Amino acid sequence: MRKSAQAVAAVAILISLSACATAPAPVFWEGFRDHPHGYLTKGDAPDASAFLPPPPEAGSLRQQADVETYRATRALEGSDRWRQAASDNEIETPSAPRVFDEALGVAFDPARMPSLTLLLGRMLGDLETIQTPAKQGYFRPRPFVAEPAATCFPPEPWLGRSGSYPSGHAAMGWAWALILSELAPDRADAILARGLAYGESRVICGVHYASDVEAGRLVGAAMVARLKADPTFQRDFIEARKELASARAGD
Repeated sequence: MRKSAQAVAAVAILISLSACATAPAPVFWEGFRDHPHGYLTKGDAPDASAFLPPPPEAGSLRQQADVETYRATRALEGSDRWRQAASDNEIETPSAPRVFDEALGVAFDPARMPSLTLLLGRMLGDLETIQTPAKQGYFRPRPFVAEPAATCFPPEPWLGRSGSYPSGHAAMGWAWALILSELAPDRADAILARGLAYGESRVICGVHYASDVEAGRLVGAAMVARLKADPTFQRDFIEARKELASARAGD
């Protein structure tokens, strides 16, 4: 009986190992065309045009400050911060959250963190739903369009045709930072600092004004607040927490 039980246990272990070895690797999207949709429908999502104030008026002190900051940051061309800002232009998932690797203290590996990867990716879909009414409604010209000067990457034609206010990168970076800091609270300071820097990179690159970035963070915070009340997001958040904890423990 003892040998029989040992044999059964050995077979069970082999079957388990075989299943792990043959389990297919997660398959992720390749771009915006096959990108997953957000958690929220248009009717359920906040409308940024309903809660954001308008961008600074032409000639106002705030607009003048925005322009002065834009001009001053052109002096950073060629610096390490300029190069980081260029790298921070990446916003497409599943790869973009890797900007938080150092802050998290662990490499963001989509294959090991499929639930977290999907959660962060779906948030990008929600951002489009929430911010589009404000971007299209206010349609503030971007700094490099209003006053051509050096940018830290060559702007695509579509970028110059899109609104500057609010900054989607700033919104996304801050929203991701809020979520990741909750998943890894002991790393919150570094994560939040990185989320702020990700938004500030848009000013350094010359593709957004400082007030665009500040408005973007409001959008990001509003998005996170709404998502925390969504049952599907809550379910994925629990799984994401387990995945990140396992990766940080080296499992």
